[in-house]
Amino acid sequence: MLYAVGDIHGEREQLQELLGLLPLRSGDRFVFVGDYVDRGPDSRGVVDLLIEHARRYPSVFLCGNHESMFLDFLGWRGAEYFGGDAFLANGGDRTLASYGYFDAPEPDPRKFELPPSHREFFRSLRLHYREGDYLFVHAGLGRKLLRETDLRYALRRARCEDLLWDRASIESPHRLGITIVYGHTPSPDFEVRWNLPWSIGIDTGAVYGGRLTAIRLPDEKLFQT
Repeated sequence: MLYAVGDIHGEREQLQELLGLLPLRSGDRFVFVGDYVDRGPDSRGVVDLLIEHARRYPSVFLCGNHESMFLDFLGWRGAEYFGGDAFLANGGDRTLASYGYFDAPEPDPRKFELPPSHREFFRSLRLHYREGDYLFVHAGLGRKLLRETDLRYALRRARCEDLLWDRASIESPHRLGITIVYGHTPSPDFEVRWNLPWSIGIDTGAVYGGRLTAIRLPDEKLFQT
């Protein structure tokens, strides 16, 4: 079975609890939809746990807008890294604290280095992933691409800004022939956003007092802290 996990945001204890709830079997695999860092108490611990988990179960990790901001803040270069000037205002200080950044005599992002295993983890992040009848993205595709019928063409045309930040198209119908599973935008009541057959939103506001969610596919059964 395939499990997709929503936005974690430094909530290591919730992640550990959720993984413990899953009836895992040999051959199970995972997609994590991004936003592992920021706002919560232990971003570094979340990444450590995800790295450990991936040694036991095949896992795909998507890039979220918060990873994008974090890595841009640290000076990484690439189309998917931007918004670093807003990193601290979006809970980035808690991420830096978890890495001991502020313990340096003169904290400086130009001199800060992630642990090697964490650099490898962040380098592995993907912008989208398709398996079977499901497409996984962090945020969305953008309104214009929802009018397309060729998914491969739409993904080639997708902009990093939409994949990481889009909220305008999250509940729109489309003709892409798949169900989009995404995070990024919790509903006001912190429940899963069911919009079948077009999309399923699994950010249930774990860092805001909601629950951390995994959805098992293809039976679409929910598991929550």
